[in-house]
Amino acid sequence: MSIDTESEVFVEIDPTRRYGRYDELLGSGAVKKVYRGFDQESGIEVAWNQVELRDFANDRGMIDRIFAEVTLLESLKHEKVIQFFYAWVDEEHNRLNFITEVCTSGNLRDYRNKHRHVSLKAIKKWLKQILMGLEYLHTHDPCIIHRDLNCSNVFVNGHTGEVKIGDLGLAAIVGKDHAAHSILGTPEFMAPELYDQDYTEMVDIYSFGLCVLELVTLEFPYLECGNVARVYKTVTSGKRPLAMNKVKDPLIKQFIERCLGQPRNRPTASELLNDPFFDGINDDDDENNDDNSNYVIPHFRSLQI
Repeated sequence: MSIDTESEVFVEIDPTRRYGRYDELLGSGAVKKVYRGFDQESGIEVAWNQVELRDFANDRGMIDRIFAEVTLLESLKHEKVIQFFYAWVDEEHNRLNFITEVCTSGNLRDYRNKHRHVSLKAIKKWLKQILMGLEYLHTHDPCIIHRDLNCSNVFVNGHTGEVKIGDLGLAAIVGKDHAAHSILGTPEFMAPELYDQDYTEMVDIYSFGLCVLELVTLEFPYLECGNVARVYKTVTSGKRPLAMNKVKDPLIKQFIERCLGQPRNRPTASELLNDPFFDGINDDDDENNDDNSNYVIPHFRSLQI
């Protein structure tokens, strides 16, 4: 009997020697790269997030925002929000590393485009779970506004149908008045009032409505605009994306319109969860099948740079 000598080798190990990083890149963005990692104590795969701090040496605001995301992630505990495990600074290489759970099938936009033949019931299951995550964020004390909710920031475990909200790098923690004032987000998904720099968590409901639109039409909202300036002009004038013309089911269109209405008329995440749109989608369909439910989370020490 031969012994397999081709097992994967860690290219990096965390200071506690609990987590190892493989050389497989799961995804990358403007701020961080995400690698496949492994938790040797629990025997599960994880996401190893890595930020090159030297890239933002002259942008203190971005550095603060990156560390704020890690601190925020540590405080959130909900089955529909990506779970945080551990973070540290590699001072030798000037890198911030943090470990989160990994969703096996990537983000919802890519997943939906890959699987184009999906029933409306399955889409409603995804949407209901997104709303559960939003409800948690919006009713959190203090309230948390995601501000960049779109299908690329929602992640999927394809073998269970479970989805979770992630990428909270632009999230805002707001006080009792629930008001925020910075212009941040993905332009096509930004509510009109967000451009006016005076808004509440209702901007996430607007973005959620456009997620519904994208999932049912397979079209990126405001694709017809071509550039950010035209997106801004179209959104602030109150015009709907042309993709709305593809929605033939009046109940779906009505549901989306409720989400895209004036801020004072938009329903909360809690109200949307009770909307007739979700009739027949039982809570049993949204059971948490997360293998990490009994995971012991290491204490996260405040990071200093």
